[in-house]
Amino acid sequence: MALKVSEKTGENEYTLTVTVDGATFEAAVNKVYLKQKNKINVPGFRKGKAPRHFIEKLYGEGVFYEDALDEVFPAAYSAALEESGVEAVSSPFDLDIVSIGKDGVELKVKVSSKPEIKLGEYKGMEVECEAAAPVTDEDVAHELSHMQEENARMIDVDGRNAENGDIATIDFEGFTDGVAFDGGKGEDYDLTLGSGTFIPGFEEQIVGHAIGESFDVNVTFPEQYTEALAGKEAVFKVTLKGLKIKELPALDDEFAKDVSEFDTMDALKEDTRAKLEKDRAGNADRLLENHALEALAEKVEASIPEAMIESAIDRNLRELEYRLQMQGYSLQAYAEMFGSDVNALRDQYRPRAEVDVKVQLALEKIAADEGIAVSEEEIAAEYEKLAEQYHMEADEIKKAVSEDALKEDILARKTAEFVKSSVKRVDPKPAEEEKPAAEEKAEEKPAEKPKRTRKPAAKKTTKKANEAEEKKDSEE
Repeated sequence: MALKVSEKTGENEYTLTVTVDGATFEAAVNKVYLKQKNKINVPGFRKGKAPRHFIEKLYGEGVFYEDALDEVFPAAYSAALEESGVEAVSSPFDLDIVSIGKDGVELKVKVSSKPEIKLGEYKGMEVECEAAAPVTDEDVAHELSHMQEENARMIDVDGRNAENGDIATIDFEGFTDGVAFDGGKGEDYDLTLGSGTFIPGFEEQIVGHAIGESFDVNVTFPEQYTEALAGKEAVFKVTLKGLKIKELPALDDEFAKDVSEFDTMDALKEDTRAKLEKDRAGNADRLLENHALEALAEKVEASIPEAMIESAIDRNLRELEYRLQMQGYSLQAYAEMFGSDVNALRDQYRPRAEVDVKVQLALEKIAADEGIAVSEEEIAAEYEKLAEQYHMEADEIKKAVSEDALKEDILARKTAEFVKSSVKRVDPKPAEEEKPAAEEKAEEKPAEKPKRTRKPAAKKTTKKANEAEEKKDSEE
């Protein structure tokens, strides 16, 4: 038995007395001796040949105890935690060794536990959220223009200088104070002039040059840039190697046949409209869920352990770091672009993390109260879905994603859907327009005292809400 005593010693804090029997600890001590004996010098013995009791006599009986404790503690702590029934939300801390020796080990550790929460009425909540915007003819035309762009033909240009709208093929290398800087060099780079892809002033200085020309482009980096380049003047040595323009295909029946399974442009338009309507309905549904979860978080009363908030901040920053890496940035470089650092980013993510933790705790309570569960069939279906998404075998996915983690994710989604289904969507209130001072004065009643006005509360956001907004913006 690894657990001797479990006692609540603070709000959301337990102290566990953990034991390791003598035989188990002796085996760990001997294992450490066998690992380390080749590194220990004992007079009269060749390296690695000294018996254990000689080493202990020379250096003390407890010479291997610390490393042996490292060997046995993880398993003993896990067993004790399971026996106690405490839902730990932190690593163990304040480890105190009560006794250690041939008879075994006894130690005390503290751990933060999941808090109990009070949850207000969440069914029938009124949630302000915009409905899906109707799809207009202009929206369909905009989507078809994207399809035109994707299927455009590139035609080489000769006999004239570069113009806005051209696709210029360039070699370039950037210098500050006469020294080339990292990331400032490119070859055979296709740059659409006037697109604003490069820093301000760069593309404009290519316009008017002829193919084959080499020239300098002088720019100043924005103040909000990497620390090494922010606000600095730079010179780019540029060679214009070629020019191309896009030739857009006509939007006719032949175009519809080329880019889709439809034979007519009218059929392609109908399908495009249907897809846009489906996408907008899906986005609006996800946004409603996010707003419902934000409202749910406001109904949670709990004293949340700091460890839970820090873990949520870590998760959010890991996700941000992953997205940044896909774009070639580090978390540190991202922070520096805004004159900040990673610690400041942690502070910025704290309010979001607090909401995320409250949502997590509320969903867990609702799932338990409402009897929401996850079936084996749902777990199997989710594994198959992930396998298809990542083009892997289901067995490979099972090795990468534990069943417990998958079950927890499915349960959270099902419970969030349950919460969303119980809310009432209402249109957001229109922003009040400020009245002219003279009009306000005319409406004042002399007998009444001026009323204080409150600033509107800052809107709380969750990670999911931000991601839904980002996706909506990118799709539109």
